[in-house]
Amino acid sequence: MTLHAITVLGHDRPGIIAETTDRLADLGLNLEDSSMTLLRGHFAMTLICAGDATDADISSALSPLADDGTLTVTVREVPAEPAPVATGSTWVLTVHGGDRPGIVSAFASEVARVGGNITDLTTRLGGELYLLVAEVDLPADADPDALRAALDAAADRLGVGATLREAEADDL
Repeated sequence: MTLHAITVLGHDRPGIIAETTDRLADLGLNLEDSSMTLLRGHFAMTLICAGDATDADISSALSPLADDGTLTVTVREVPAEPAPVATGSTWVLTVHGGDRPGIVSAFASEVARVGGNITDLTTRLGGELYLLVAEVDLPADADPDALRAALDAAADRLGVGATLREAEADDL
């Protein structure tokens, strides 16, 4: 059994998820992880599937999705890796304020500086308001108060608001 990373990107329309997953199921692939969203009217989906199909088989099965030129599909085998063992804690970082370049970079840099890993990130621009929501795994030896202070300093520099709070089980 092999793992495959599959991306589907392009102009949104109804049925993309249904068509993609139906074709993958027909190949006997199990959908193990996925992320799907709309980005300014463009569909973006990443899937990790397990099964015995080859990259060529998957590409061939999914090629009709791209026939009209509005979607791009990529397939590649990825190595199987053991699930990471959680040794720290999960936090939710929220940033909001006026849109400007550098917001994601500034906050991601502060998280990385303490050895944190961003495991999920969503941003939205609504008019002039920019919103960032990130799920962050912090190592056991990280100091959340020190990180919070660094995030507050970054927020002050950028003129935005930021909060960091420990995730509740139902947040995840």
